[in-house]
Amino acid sequence: MPTRIAVLDDYQGMALRFADWHSLPADCEVRVFNEHIGDTALLLAAMRDFDVIVAMRERTAFTAERLDALPQLRLLVTTGMANASIDLVAARRNGITVCGTGSDSRATSELA
Repeated sequence: MPTRIAVLDDYQGMALRFADWHSLPADCEVRVFNEHIGDTALLLAAMRDFDVIVAMRERTAFTAERLDALPQLRLLVTTGMANASIDLVAARRNGITVCGTGSDSRATSELA
């Protein structure tokens, strides 16, 4: 059975360009969701079969209610190293590993 990965809220269609998705094992299946799914029932229906969710910043909240309803979810990745919209206690209780991505440490003002 393949590992199913959802990439959420990719408004600009850029997520697949900024990571080496080809380095994943062949049995991984990546699906990108460009439109935001704000309604909890719709989000849960769309995410119920995914093992991994990649959340773009804090665009989609992962509350205890949502995490409790996603029993297949094992890994929740957020872009950046912090995400205030993820209930870490609920994630831990559900056995979901939460991690973030690294970034260039130079602030925008340094580039100006």
